[in-house]
Order: sequence, then structure tokens, then C-alpha cells
Amino acid sequence: MKQEDVDWMHGKVWSMVYYVDEEHDNLLKAASSELFSANYLNPLAFKSLHRMEQEVVHMTAQMLHGDEHSVGVMSTGGTESILLAALSYVQRARKLHPKITKPEVVAPATIHPAFDKAALFFGFQLRKAPVDENQCVILSDFEELINENTILITVSAPSYPNGVMDPVEAVSKIALRHQLPFHVDACIGGFMLPWVEKLGYEIPPWDYRVPGVTSISADVHKFGYAAKGASVLTYKNMDFLHYQFVVTTDFPGGIYISPTLLGTRAGGPIAAAWAGMKHMGEKGYMSMAKRLMDGAQKLRTELPSITGISIVGNPCMNIISYTTINNDPDIFVIADQLEEKGWMIDRQQFPDCIHLTILPINVDMIDQYLIDLKKAVVFAREHHEATAKGNASFYGLMARIPFRGMVEDSVKKVMEEMYGADETSETKGIENNDDEIIQIPAWMRILNRFLSAWTRWKKSFGSKK
Repeated sequence: MKQEDVDWMHGKVWSMVYYVDEEHDNLLKAASSELFSANYLNPLAFKSLHRMEQEVVHMTAQMLHGDEHSVGVMSTGGTESILLAALSYVQRARKLHPKITKPEVVAPATIHPAFDKAALFFGFQLRKAPVDENQCVILSDFEELINENTILITVSAPSYPNGVMDPVEAVSKIALRHQLPFHVDACIGGFMLPWVEKLGYEIPPWDYRVPGVTSISADVHKFGYAAKGASVLTYKNMDFLHYQFVVTTDFPGGIYISPTLLGTRAGGPIAAAWAGMKHMGEKGYMSMAKRLMDGAQKLRTELPSITGISIVGNPCMNIISYTTINNDPDIFVIADQLEEKGWMIDRQQFPDCIHLTILPINVDMIDQYLIDLKKAVVFAREHHEATAKGNASFYGLMARIPFRGMVEDSVKKVMEEMYGADETSETKGIENNDDEIIQIPAWMRILNRFLSAWTRWKKSFGSKK
């Protein structure tokens, strides 16, 4: 089955897998195996896991400039950390502000979709402020969204799409002025930014040094180099964390208390996170951060030197997205050409662009990537009639459809087909094995034709408006 998976080991994948080396990987596997069968449902039964979790939380809080009052928990990933933070602040509002019946959370348009999921789960409205051409939230618009129903404000450090740091200090002043809790989503940057700053790069304060910040989420399984399924949610103090606990006293099975969303909690990821952090240490994190930032600086220098290529915003760490000026040539045609060279491409929208998270496995492949990118740009310039195709992206395809409701329905249709019991839907042209053929659904082919026609019209007439 793994033969069909993306081949990330050869450095052509720019996301998802945060691999250090074989020695570190084997350590994570060994630590996970030691507590493979452990169940952290009951901290009193597995005191080793409780100790490991608390040490991971305290090491993380110290890295984020917390103090002796900082507390937190481990979760299964950034999404759960964000869900837990949202749950805490919703519960807090119910307790302290019972008159708020329709709670709202204010965030930038670039905030992680986990907040959309939290809004769906916990029944609040997520109000998103627009960002400027540099993908930084517009502060005046952000503050205008705050009203008597606001229970929380949140920003990213940095945002995942473009690696752009939200103005945490300025938003902190807004939080203090309106007496609101303030969450910083540092799931992607939490285990990178502290070391980038120590390397001498100019990083504005974004963590607990900023007085209005009340909680921070940071993923250990990203640049903390832990095994998958490990994030940390820290709070400034217990005044915020205790709203997260769910206690049931009338269950016949006994008093039930849950500090996170899950009941049963796997011991392996906790043990691997603890071992991974101990193994890396400050020296290891600094060394890895330097390697990644050297790679990022090379890309920041070389990408704009390619005629027509422009970096989106002002990225603060090893996340970069780039596009073409006025989308000429078509950035998604370039993406298709890169995929034909074996690169896995993350396409993004608003603006249409290509995302790169520079990982340890990518650094040695940057020169080859730039060579292939230059060839892809030349192809796109010489073939203006070309339109994005193939993998072209679910992101590429959907990004260009001007009707968001249509996009949502289309994506749900894809998910229904992926998870449905009936695998005999009309298909055409993509081999699965010797006997079966899986096809692109008819609705997707029609959508592709519509998109191609609309894109051609836009190229011919839209630019003349």
C-alpha cells in the first residue's frame, strides 16, 4: 500500500513530514514503543505519562517565556489544541458573561481552519478581519469586529499559508483595551520562532512577553520533531485552563474527568514527544533552525531573481509562498510542470500561489528545485494557451471558482466519494491495479471545462477592465 504514498524521503515534499534523521526517528519509535499500550485516560494509573506530559508542557512554556504560573496540556495536534482553547473560552464566557447568548471570536482571514471547526462544534460565530497585500491583518478592521458578544480574539504566529507574522503586540493592546482573552496560534511557529530569534533574526515579541497573551498553542510534532500526534496548549495561568476540564459526577461508572477532548489518550506520542525534546535540546534545535533558515534565506534571494516570480508578504521564518506578478504566467501551470518533475506542490488561494515549508529533507534539494522552477516558468511563458490540469489542484481548481458555495458543495462531493461505501461510481482513465480503473467523476470534468473557459475569458477580457 505504501507504494502509492508520496515519496517524502527524497526531499520533494514541502510539508507534512518533519524528519530529522534515522537516529532521531529510531529514538521516537523506541520511546513510543515503551508506552505503546499505555492509556492516559487515568493519570493515576500511568504516572510516567503524567510526568512526561508535565515536563513537555513546562519545557514548552519556558521556551515561550512563560513563568511559574504557566500551565497546560498535551493534545493530539494543532487542531485539538485550538479546539480546546476555544472550548475553554466559550466555557469561561458562559460562567463570567452569562448574558452573552451568541458568542463571537475575532480573527484574521488567515487564521487556521481549526477555528472554523471549533465554531461549528461549540456554537460561536467566527468573525474574520481582512488582510492587506502583505497578508497581514488590517488592525482597524480587526478592532471594528469586536462587540459586546466577543469572547476571544486570536492571531497566528505566523500564519501557515505565507509564514507572515500577525502584529501580536498591537493586537495585545486591543485585547487589554477591551478586556478580552487573547490566544496566539503558534502551532507552526512555536517550536521554530524562539530559535530563529536567538539566531539573530528580527522577530517581534509574540509570546508570553506580550502582556495581553493568555494562551498559546504549539505543535511538538512539527518543528519540535516529535512523532505525529503531539501538540501543546499552554495558558498564562490556571484561571484559564480550569474552564477546559469536563467533570461528570453522576456517571454510574464513577466520577469522570477529562482534561482534553479525548477520553483514551495514547501513551506513545506523549513518550515520543518527551524523548524527542530531551534528545534535541537547545543545541539541537538551534542547529536545525540555522540549517532551515539558511535554506529559507537562499530561497528568499533566488526566487525573486526569476523573472516574474514574487514572494507573498514578508515571511518571518522557514515558510515561503510565491506567485507570479499579475498571474502571468499562470502559477498553477507552473505548479503542474513542477509536479511532472516529481515535486509535490501545495497550491494556495487568495492569492493564487505555491507554498513551501522548508524542512530538513528539503535543504539539499533547493538547487534542483530552483532549476526545475526556472524550466517550469519558461514553459508557462511559452505556452500561454496552457491551463492548469491534472492534480491541478484541487486547490488550483477550486481557488479560481468565483462562487464559494459551489466550491463547498464540490469539495463535499469529493469527500463523499472518498469515504462512501459505493466504489463503483463513473470513472475514467486512472489506473488502480491490473483489473480496475478509477475515473475522474463526470461532475469534476464538467467543472474543469467550465474553469478552463472562465480562465480564458479572464485572460482575454478581465485584465482589460
